[in-house]
Amino acid sequence: MSLLINWREEKQSAYLYRVMQDVEPDHVKGDLFLALAEAAEDQSKIWEKSMLEQGMQVPARYDPQLRVRIVGRLVRQMGPRRLLPVLAAMKVRGLSVYKSGPISGGHAMPTSVDDIGHRHKAMDSGGNFRAAVFGVNDGLVSNACLILGVAGATQHPNTIILTGVAGLLAGAFSMAAGEYVSMRSQRELYEYQIGLEREELEEYPEEEAEELALIYHARGVPKDQARRIAADIMQDKEQALDTLSREELGLNPDDLGSPLGAALASFSAFACGALVPLLPYIVLNVGMEPATLLWLSAGFTSTALFVVGASISMFTGLSAWHSGLRMVLIGGGAGVLTYFIGMVLGVRLV
Repeated sequence: MSLLINWREEKQSAYLYRVMQDVEPDHVKGDLFLALAEAAEDQSKIWEKSMLEQGMQVPARYDPQLRVRIVGRLVRQMGPRRLLPVLAAMKVRGLSVYKSGPISGGHAMPTSVDDIGHRHKAMDSGGNFRAAVFGVNDGLVSNACLILGVAGATQHPNTIILTGVAGLLAGAFSMAAGEYVSMRSQRELYEYQIGLEREELEEYPEEEAEELALIYHARGVPKDQARRIAADIMQDKEQALDTLSREELGLNPDDLGSPLGAALASFSAFACGALVPLLPYIVLNVGMEPATLLWLSAGFTSTALFVVGASISMFTGLSAWHSGLRMVLIGGGAGVLTYFIGMVLGVRLV
């Protein structure tokens, strides 16, 4: 990787650390960011030395790129806590001080990769479940509205089936493609950041150990103890890289996510939700009145909306009955509206 790029990365980090230090009301966190800014400046001098040794020209000064200045302005206006994903993408370290509580007293400092990873894996599992619930909800509401809108214009079951299947496939493939691109881009960004961290660990391990100690100190560990813990971790390079990735970058190297897996999960979740309002037309189409099929579709959809709403209550802390009924009213209202719009327009599909 280019020495000039590494130099700019450190200068960029120092710039953002100073912005964060300026706006951080917690003096402990502020001191951490100031120390990280100074460490980044010191590390940039190491890259300057390497450039000079190779006969490269060192820039006279660092001029922040437009995106760096924009992020700095946003941090000043909104605070670091609201911009954690953006700051992580800019390779700002020490963000774990916002994600974890103080480590002191009865809370033991993680001293192995397994200890550190356990918390992250639990969070990832919850995140996957949450994504699945919302994926089902997207498919359910969007295809139900599509089917009801067409049913308002025509009572022909075959037309409604064709529309519902088309909506299911189009929505599921669209969701899968979007999720694949998003996860692929995210994974490439994370791999790039971990690659930079590996280079820095090779280039200046003592400075990296000091940064890790600063993070632990900001989270409540006495400075001397934090330095001992960091020194122990740095004895094993792979464990050191894993820990630095988690604590400095907020990443879990063991779980960067699979783009294909995310795409398949997104496709499946959306398709499962989109299938619910379509089921009566597929299973009970023969010999049943169109009006009856429509009512059954509405009933299936309402039941599924309630279940999804009750599931979402696990993430909001609200009553399951409250969340379920609210989802029925919101999704049902959208479906009724599209049905009457279909009636008014009188669209002829066959």
